[in-house]
Amino acid sequence: MDLTGGMTSERDTVLAKAPDDPLCREGENMWIFDDAGRFTLPRIGVEAIASQWMDRGLQGNIGFPDGRALNGAGPADGREPVAADGEARIFGAGPCELECVEPFRRWRFGWHGPMRDTDVEEQLAGVISDELVQVDVDVQTTMAVPPWVQGEMSEDAARLLRDGIEGAFMGGTRHEQLFRCEGTFKVGNGPELEFTGTGLRIHRIGARDVGEFWGHNWQSAVFPSGRAFGFITYPPRPDGSPSYTEGYVFDGDIMHPARIVEVQWLTKIEPSGGDVSVVLETEAHGKVQIGGSTHGSTFSVQGGSLHLDWKVDGQLVNSCTFHQGGALYTWDGEQAYGMVERSLPEEQITR
Repeated sequence: MDLTGGMTSERDTVLAKAPDDPLCREGENMWIFDDAGRFTLPRIGVEAIASQWMDRGLQGNIGFPDGRALNGAGPADGREPVAADGEARIFGAGPCELECVEPFRRWRFGWHGPMRDTDVEEQLAGVISDELVQVDVDVQTTMAVPPWVQGEMSEDAARLLRDGIEGAFMGGTRHEQLFRCEGTFKVGNGPELEFTGTGLRIHRIGARDVGEFWGHNWQSAVFPSGRAFGFITYPPRPDGSPSYTEGYVFDGDIMHPARIVEVQWLTKIEPSGGDVSVVLETEAHGKVQIGGSTHGSTFSVQGGSLHLDWKVDGQLVNSCTFHQGGALYTWDGEQAYGMVERSLPEEQITR
């Protein structure tokens, strides 16, 4: 299997220095899911913007099935990207480090530092906990699916990303790649857990502006057989016209462009057991029905910030309420944990 998607290795490594454009960002983050369902790491990683290159933003989420949530978001000092071999392949800040071991094939992730110890009820109330707990996570990842480059599955999607405000939401050149992983996980005085799992890695470079963002659904998972799916879709624009929507079904060999037939928008808050099933359609497979239920959620409310007190040009505020979490997916009898991120304006959500 060609795991490069035809791209050169430079597309998957990190920038050696700040871009010339002060608005340009680099973002590297992962979603990680324990095969046993004991915990989720729904989006954990680093953001850097050229105008404040070494003053970086963390996002660090850990969710548990009982509603406990840990949050390590905030500002942190950046790390130099050059590894011992002289190559720029380390992207990190504070307690978080991501390292490209082999482009498009193997990455390493580590978090060693505190997170806020809270729960979804506090997060939904906009409460920022000041109770801290030490978190130590080390993960080795092996890519399992070729990268999905946004805009390559649909001409309409490519046009909107090129010419519409949706391109500003996406944030420039972006690809994501599903993986399998193994590692260790420890919180506070709890036991160190060895685990195997799956996850998603995202690498993004470009200017980004989500100030007018009006919501989205983003879901993916890789199954034991090697099959996988992924998609991102936005609700219609405020004027009612169609917006960005794009997805794929991977059959273990070929990534088939998929039409999103049905998704579950974030119209109500269900941290665990909520319906996130999806219906996709491809020319090769017809309609593909994938069941899904939320598992290990975290939240960030409208008017808050995914990065808490890290600011870009003095401000970085959510235009919507965000749900970032894990989900247990079922596809023709197979089960796998995967990711779900959804958002909508607060007035469209039933509390």
